Amino acid sequence: MAQISPKLLIPESFQVSRDDITGQLGLIWELIKAPLIVPLLQLGVYICLAMSLMLFMERVYMGIVIILVKLFWKKPEKRYNFEPIQDDVELGSSNFPVVLVQIPMFNEKEVYKISIGAACGLSWPSDRLVIQVLDDSTDPAIKLMVEQECQRWASKGLNITYQIRENRTGYKAGALKEGLKRSYVKHCEYVAIFDADFRPEPDFLRRSIPFLVNNPDIALVQARWRFVNADECLLTRMQEMSLDYHFTVEQEVGSATHAFFGFNGTAGIWRIAAINEAGGWKDRTTVEDMDLAVRASLRGWKFVYLGDLQVKSELPSTFKAFRFQQHRWSCGPANLFRKMVWETIQNKKVKFWKKVYVIYSFFFVRKIIAHMVTFIFYCVVLPLTILVPEVKVPIWGAVYIPSVITILNSVGTPRSIHLLFYWILFENVMSLHRTKATFIGLLEAGRVNEWVVTEKLGDAVKKAAADAAKSKNNTKAFRKFRFKFTDRLNTLELGFAAFLFLCGCYDFVHGKNNYFVYLFLQTISFFITGIGYVGTII
Repeated sequence: MAQISPKLLIPESFQVSRDDITGQLGLIWELIKAPLIVPLLQLGVYICLAMSLMLFMERVYMGIVIILVKLFWKKPEKRYNFEPIQDDVELGSSNFPVVLVQIPMFNEKEVYKISIGAACGLSWPSDRLVIQVLDDSTDPAIKLMVEQECQRWASKGLNITYQIRENRTGYKAGALKEGLKRSYVKHCEYVAIFDADFRPEPDFLRRSIPFLVNNPDIALVQARWRFVNADECLLTRMQEMSLDYHFTVEQEVGSATHAFFGFNGTAGIWRIAAINEAGGWKDRTTVEDMDLAVRASLRGWKFVYLGDLQVKSELPSTFKAFRFQQHRWSCGPANLFRKMVWETIQNKKVKFWKKVYVIYSFFFVRKIIAHMVTFIFYCVVLPLTILVPEVKVPIWGAVYIPSVITILNSVGTPRSIHLLFYWILFENVMSLHRTKATFIGLLEAGRVNEWVVTEKLGDAVKKAAADAAKSKNNTKAFRKFRFKFTDRLNTLELGFAAFLFLCGCYDFVHGKNNYFVYLFLQTISFFITGIGYVGTII
């Protein structure tokens, strides 16, 4: 039998350049590109375009509704029964319901006095107010300071209790659940929750409690967050832009149309009976607040959002703290969606369109699609189409739709409109972590229940800046707030910076769409984030 020549199996071009590794790789690429790479990438483009259209329609719908709400909807005080609770000389404080204020905290050295002082300063009869500081701190020195602060206010006649646990089981949900079990809160009808960096104004209860007292079907009144350190650095300005859209549009629309939105975990007041009916606090996800809100809503309870009732709070001012926070905020909702989608479908207490709103709009588009399309389309698929020119992306999908979405997102923070371009690039970087966290939540992978408490600095940065101004060596005062360079490095961001840079160079040499302008700018954003300087003080 004649021996088969290897040349019959290997193309002649391979024989010529078999010693040239680069040439061989190029030939392999050409062989697999047409039958494999092009169809897969084209499918990716179609999927991304479909997700972009879903997000686009959601944003347009929200934009139309918020305009109608602002122009024609009645204020919450007009839509619901609202009668301020008046002081009565004859009845004394008996016409005021007993309110519990819970302040969960964990090693909050810089801010514990702020929240405790604000809670103790609420304008409410002292005999109808119970303040509960739920301290899960692991630092004995901090625990002692918090306890002494509680004792100081108790000596002034405030009904404030310092509560600790033997372990941190369930994290924040576990602390809140344990707090409601105490015998001294059994007579409380409502519970207001404030994280350690939140500082409500004295009239907070007087403006929110009447909604619950006069409307027995309302379970939650949510206030808006206002950020005291938004101007601290570029990182906090970017966060303010994202969160202002959430409060200005998403929460307002949900409250006006379906009397449902996600509880923000703080700066809200609950009817304790609604918490109990919904099954209480659960620690099955890292978004115990959203979990409770969805369960309560599926039992027919209504929520009210008060955009003009604002509570001061603090934004994470370090990129490390922000990344951990975004992991929790992205992973938790995806995991909750996995756990509750079938329960929502089977529910018979709420209307069909509310189910559609909860499953499609609230969860699927906002908590899953929004993260994925931003990263997969603009940081992966679009750059890859430069390397595979056979795959085309229509200009309406690459430019027009994202432009409209971006403009609609900017309505929440008009004062930062000049930072819109930087915000786009920063959001694309953060979509990497949000997408990763979303997949972890959907698949219940390793870090699904990771809970890292967001670091709060309070006035520490301002004090450091003042000390630096007075000090001869200005670097000393800031030294404790800075990290080593190796601690700042984020290899994932640096890897994508290299990938986008290579795609940009290829497009600059061979491309026709001028995508390299965007790719080089996005490369810079990934690189700056990768070396950890996104939170530089300004």
